[in-house]
Order: sequence, then structure tokens, then C-alpha cells
Amino acid sequence: MKYDKKWLAEWVMGKPTDTKKAAQELVDGLFDEIVKTMVTGEQVKVAGFGVFKVSRRAAREGINPRTGEKIQIAAKVAPKFRAAKQLKEAVK
Repeated sequence: MKYDKKWLAEWVMGKPTDTKKAAQELVDGLFDEIVKTMVTGEQVKVAGFGVFKVSRRAAREGINPRTGEKIQIAAKVAPKFRAAKQLKEAVK
């Protein structure tokens, strides 16, 4: 399934926002949907803003800078955001 700006607009369209509380619930719901999508391993693209995705990092060996001792760094999954060109140019 493609998660993009159109998908976000359709999700927002179905939500009533006539009070401050409703608007807050809409914002919270929007971020919850982005998180749920990322939990499944998919990415959310918002044209002109950026891409929210999941980054998988493999286990690796590192060095403790204080002792010089070799240590094992565990594999992990982390959220990642890549800003769109338009956002980068606007922030300059």
C-alpha cells in the first residue's frame, strides 16, 4: 500500500474538526497513523516535506573510546526522516 500525501489527506477528510479538542485528536490521530505505518515497516512520503521510514541496522563490532576494548553493538531498528528538497530549501 502506498502511504503518501494523498493518503494523509483522505484520512484527514473523514475526521470532523469543529473544536480545539477535535483538532487535537486529529493531530494525535495523524501521528498515530504515521507510527502504525512505520511499525509495519512501510514508509510515509509527504510530497514537499519528506519521508518517514524505518532503518534497520545490523549488529556490529565497535570500540569503547575510553578503554579501547572491543564491544559488540546489537542490531536495532530506528525511525528515520529524510527531508524533501523543498523543505531543505525553505529552511536555508
